Amino acid sequence: MPIYEYTALTESGQTKTGILDADTARAARDKLRKDKVHVTSIRVANELAGGEAAAATGKGLSREIRLPRWLQPKARISTNDLSNFTRQFSTLLHAGTPLAECLQVLIEQSGGRRFEAVLRDVRERVTGGDSVADAMANHPSVFNELYVNMVRAGEASGQLDLVMKRIGIFLQRQARLKNKVTAALTYPVIMIVVGTLVVIVLMTWVVPKILALVASKAGKLPLPTVILRSVSGFVADYWMLLILAIFAVWLALFSLKQSVKGRYFLDSAKLRMPVMGDLFRKQAISRFAVTLSTLLKSGLPVLDGLKIVKNVVDNSVLAEIVGVIHDRIVEGTDIASPLKKSKMFPAVVGHMIAIGEQSGQLDEILSQLADSYDEEVDVATQRMTAVLEPILIVSIAFVVAFIVLAVILPMLQVGRQLRHG
Repeated sequence: MPIYEYTALTESGQTKTGILDADTARAARDKLRKDKVHVTSIRVANELAGGEAAAATGKGLSREIRLPRWLQPKARISTNDLSNFTRQFSTLLHAGTPLAECLQVLIEQSGGRRFEAVLRDVRERVTGGDSVADAMANHPSVFNELYVNMVRAGEASGQLDLVMKRIGIFLQRQARLKNKVTAALTYPVIMIVVGTLVVIVLMTWVVPKILALVASKAGKLPLPTVILRSVSGFVADYWMLLILAIFAVWLALFSLKQSVKGRYFLDSAKLRMPVMGDLFRKQAISRFAVTLSTLLKSGLPVLDGLKIVKNVVDNSVLAEIVGVIHDRIVEGTDIASPLKKSKMFPAVVGHMIAIGEQSGQLDEILSQLADSYDEEVDVATQRMTAVLEPILIVSIAFVVAFIVLAVILPMLQVGRQLRHG
């Protein structure tokens, strides 16, 4: 069933926009007329659902502007919205609400038009006979491989409500972990950006004017002033070149991310960073442990779980290790042996997973590991912030002090000349 985007006028004369599903545009108008609104425009909006078919055929609203594929907007849904939807879905299913009715209730309280369109499409497919997992699989930008496979396992086991609850907890946990790291990096990034902008303004506009006043009277300039004038002149004369250089660096990094070897190089470099590398490593291990634990608890076999983890972990180094573990299990070994040989995981992780395999409680051991590493991420975040803040403050203070010194020295020199003259 098509999905339509409409603009209408209410009885009070206010403009109303939204989306709804109907067999035809006329049926959509009839639905809206029953709601006592006057339709001013209506058009097919299937591309809002994020389905790959609409994007591939070039139909729909997003194709009216012929942008390259990688520049076209995607139906990105926030993790919080997806987590809320998943938990509410679980609650409704646990209460015995039929699938189609669950989805209709969730559509009515969805967090945005794009998500509403996605849920409408899922509901129509489920009503048409598709499984929930197959319906969600048509929207990979919203429901990733991990999500779809867990839903499929829940449907196969008859415990979809329990699996949806686990997915909701998993998403909430991942969002919380990501927010911790983001919050820890926000302050240093703001300091670097603000400090850089202040220095650029000083070097481009303030310093040249001051130096122009004192240079003619000071005679031979002190070394700090000479250095400052040279740097200031370079920035003022070649600021466009500097911007192009920054853009070139960004473009190079973006190009690296598009290739498998480039992503591996960047992820490997990220893990080797002096202060933040430890934080990124612990975050990756926590993500691995909680993802595999959630998949195993949902009833997926270890091999299938490792395939999914490899595709959803946000680190190429870890993904390669997970791939090696999967291949070794196929050859007949256990999980712990190849994991211990990797340099990514500490020895204690390998030993704990070995204990989990021997006791048949691998999912619980992985869950405990995830809890442990979540706490370590907190500690590493605090340690990183404690180290970076004074380093950045001292660095910015040093640069500003050098600028002030380079400006004051020729002024003092001119003052001495006037007193002796």
